[in-house]
Amino acid sequence: MRNSGQIIIKGIVQGVGFRPFVYSQAIRFNISGNVKNLGSEVRINAFGDNFEDFLCAVSKGTPLSKIDSVTVLEVTGNNPGTFYIEKSSRGELTGFIPPDVAICDDCISDIFQKGGRYENYWATSCVNCGPRYSIISDIPYDRERTTMDKFPMCKECLLEYESPKSRRHHAQTIACSSCGPGIFLLDKKGEQVCTDDPVKLAASLLDKGHIVAIRGIGGFHISCIESSAGKLKECLGRTEQPLAIMAKETAINNIAYVTPEDKVTLNSPEHPIVVLNKKDHGSHPDISNMNTIGCMLPYTGLHHLLFSKLKNPLLIMTSANAPGNPMVTETDMAVLKLNNCVDYFLTHNRFIQNRCDDSVVREGYIIRMSRGYAPKRKEIDLGNLCILGTGPELNSNISIYKSGFCYTSPHVGNVRNPPTLRYLAETVENIGSLTGANYDIIAHDMHPQFLSTKFAKEMTKETGAETVAVQHHRAHIAAAVADKPDEPVVGIATDGVGLGDDGKIWGGEIFSGVLTDLRRVAHLENVMMPGGDLATKFPERMLYGIMPEERVKDLLISRGWGQMEINLLEKQVEKKFNVAETSSTGRILDAASALLGICREKTFDGEPAMKLESAGASGKPDKWDLTYYKKDGCRIFSTKDLIQTAFDKTDSSKIPDIAASFEYNLARGIAKMAVDAANEAGIHKVALSGGVAYNHLFRETIKEEIISSDLEFIINSDYPLGDGCISFGQCIIAGMSKR
Repeated sequence: MRNSGQIIIKGIVQGVGFRPFVYSQAIRFNISGNVKNLGSEVRINAFGDNFEDFLCAVSKGTPLSKIDSVTVLEVTGNNPGTFYIEKSSRGELTGFIPPDVAICDDCISDIFQKGGRYENYWATSCVNCGPRYSIISDIPYDRERTTMDKFPMCKECLLEYESPKSRRHHAQTIACSSCGPGIFLLDKKGEQVCTDDPVKLAASLLDKGHIVAIRGIGGFHISCIESSAGKLKECLGRTEQPLAIMAKETAINNIAYVTPEDKVTLNSPEHPIVVLNKKDHGSHPDISNMNTIGCMLPYTGLHHLLFSKLKNPLLIMTSANAPGNPMVTETDMAVLKLNNCVDYFLTHNRFIQNRCDDSVVREGYIIRMSRGYAPKRKEIDLGNLCILGTGPELNSNISIYKSGFCYTSPHVGNVRNPPTLRYLAETVENIGSLTGANYDIIAHDMHPQFLSTKFAKEMTKETGAETVAVQHHRAHIAAAVADKPDEPVVGIATDGVGLGDDGKIWGGEIFSGVLTDLRRVAHLENVMMPGGDLATKFPERMLYGIMPEERVKDLLISRGWGQMEINLLEKQVEKKFNVAETSSTGRILDAASALLGICREKTFDGEPAMKLESAGASGKPDKWDLTYYKKDGCRIFSTKDLIQTAFDKTDSSKIPDIAASFEYNLARGIAKMAVDAANEAGIHKVALSGGVAYNHLFRETIKEEIISSDLEFIINSDYPLGDGCISFGQCIIAGMSKR
């Protein structure tokens, strides 16, 4: 039996209370020695008869830690006779910092404990909860390298910080109302409103219908009660886009169906927005005019204080940013940009080092990966080169591969917008600094006009790294099969847009092979997009591009199209002037939504397809005949025939039934091509990725068809199904191609 040793524990061991945890276990097992934070690992020198029990205990880690390896070496030096925590040093950079997490139950109790030190204090936290990524500027994770450095601890906080018996032992975010960040209420001009209790007054103003911008741990939310939701939407220019709500669990249960899995997600340390099915599809139309509603529980001390004083059962909580732009983080910028629709600002004076939006989850699948889930660290062997994946153009983030781990940033947004492109660059710098990255390869989307591609090429001039272009949909498949990237797979990629090998817009693709040689073997029919991007904004143009027929023209005229507009559209399609071709699944769903009169103009990303799904939620799907043909060695599913079938049925069927049937048969057709491709190649795994897979009926139909064909169905629950997985997939393909 060993009675001494040097224990090296590698992994996510910073910002998770690991050193105080080790200290507590040393006291418990009568161990002397020391523990030191070395960036991505902790080094423990331990002496004592209970060494083996101590080793077993510390190897389990804390709730927020992730242990990669535990190594025991021979200890050098003498037994100090006591146990103490050494000052940190930088060391290696393979571990990383954990994401921000929700306030824990113990800290919530502290906030509401009468006469307690933390009573009514908005920034209460401990080693088990609160901000991490949003406040860190460098590692190792110590207070002087966070934005808490501006708030020296008072005597009482210092006592807790140094006490091994305290839950806040070495908690870098420890603060109280005497020494920590303060909370303030400002009017729309940015002038402070005099009050002893800013949170109480803010709750009162919200109850009266005012709109209040609330500064959280990762940026500003814009908040109001339900009766003010219409006013807020009008002001933001998002009249159709659903808004998320924050409410206590009882209120959420009254509004929506909460499965046991949803309940776990809502209450998890991540506390994301969870998209739930409404109990009454027509309820709360000013918040969401769909069959679903995004709900989250209060996740900071400020939120819990606000709800304790609020009379209304729920609050709208939407990110303070224009669509596709970064979340507003600083108070002066919030006052400048939001005062046209915000009446008051509830803010604080702790600097937000790294902005972080709310994560969004539906049925266990991540839609937006941010607070709680990112930055994300994934163990994967892609060789010895350091790789940066710059992501797509929409719903972007970045990934960095280094020394056996891939690190993916929180959601960045639409980098077509200059502020978001700058945020992308900031994120590369921040994550790169935290990981000590020195790039050998910069992977980017194959589309030469994407600003993320241009950014990658600019970076190569600065770094000397090699660029690798990765086709968008192959990156989707790579992210889906990351756990076994060397095995052959049939991949289904279903999304809105991505440049294909042939220069056309892909988005309904079947691939076959290994990741370094994924061959396109089947796809949706290429159809016309009159006006290119204009057809995505006005999906009736998409409908006519698929079916340039008299009955479609008659339909458009009946909806108010002028004869001149019809003539121009007809000539455009006939001459193929400014007409793109696409195999996109998203564009086909857009056309179906336009055909049924569900959505005639897109006002936010994914709106036509989302509204089609919502309309079909109450419908009963029927099986339709499906048409396939072969061209250029690929099997092709005729979506024109599918649209024509839907058109034929509009006179005799209910809209919900047609909507459900269209989604169901589109999924059947895609699944059939994938099953046939798998059987022809002798491949037993089929992976699904792409934003369309969030559609419940579409995804579950494909899953059922794959499994019923005795094939293994693979779908990613660790990364977004949409474009939030692209940068990760880019790293995988770039790395494997260079091994």
